[in-house]
Amino acid sequence: MLHDLQTEKRNLLTMDLDQLPTLSVLRLMQEEDEKVSLLIREKLNEIERVTECVIHSFKQGGRLIYIGAGTSGRMGILDAVECVPTFGTDPSMVQGVIAGGEEAIRFAVEGAEDSLEQGEEDLAKLNLSDKDTVIGIAASGRTPYVIGALQYASRIGATTGSLACNEDAEISKYAKHSIEIVTGPEILTGSTRLKAGTAQKMVLNMISTAAMIGIGKSFSNLMVDVQPTNEKLVERAKTMIQEITDCDYETATKYYEMSHQHVKVAVIMILTGLNYAEAKIKLDQSEGFVQRAIQSN
Repeated sequence: MLHDLQTEKRNLLTMDLDQLPTLSVLRLMQEEDEKVSLLIREKLNEIERVTECVIHSFKQGGRLIYIGAGTSGRMGILDAVECVPTFGTDPSMVQGVIAGGEEAIRFAVEGAEDSLEQGEEDLAKLNLSDKDTVIGIAASGRTPYVIGALQYASRIGATTGSLACNEDAEISKYAKHSIEIVTGPEILTGSTRLKAGTAQKMVLNMISTAAMIGIGKSFSNLMVDVQPTNEKLVERAKTMIQEITDCDYETATKYYEMSHQHVKVAVIMILTGLNYAEAKIKLDQSEGFVQRAIQSN
């Protein structure tokens, strides 16, 4: 039953919430959120297993698909859209699917999360394949929309993972790899956009970032596949070239342009003396890993 879930129980520390001054409310929120990081630490092995599946999918040309309803669906979308500018990925590589479609990103769509069939249909529209990894997200751990999606993904042969904020979550039964971050009662009863939402965002950030690092999307701790879509990011790209190669700003700018605004290629050109075409081939042969490309020259 819904009222039996930890995320639906009343928080005994906040029974007088409506009587508290603003600072006390904020302090309680901060203290509850502070617990989330420690809870996640206990689940790093489970998070690692899901992340390795995502890396495997990416290396096969597969995708990472998040699917959820309400706040959970929005968290998946948020993480997915940020992968494009941060890692220079195609928008199809990491996708977020939400019950109720695009309208549900901004507005509540009544009953959208209650359909097993709709979860299946929404994944089917993406031409899901056995190369993909699907992660179902539900704070309650019992959303029918997510269950339907995971059942369909399993039939297709896709790798399945789940992320819930309750113990022994229903969605865990339908995923090959499950993650359960038991965040407990919210300060405002049942409002899982709070502590549970924080946990979801942290875990999804960990999965996508570690997976991107695992396929060569970083050099040291620099995001060298960043898309220079505005002036700030263009300057960041040039600064990264400077830092990696120890060249001056003018040289970095020159090679940034010569490399067709591709930080990795510019770095390889400077450090190896290869021209653009040669550096591009070397990078491709090294599966996107800059260190390998330089060391193999």
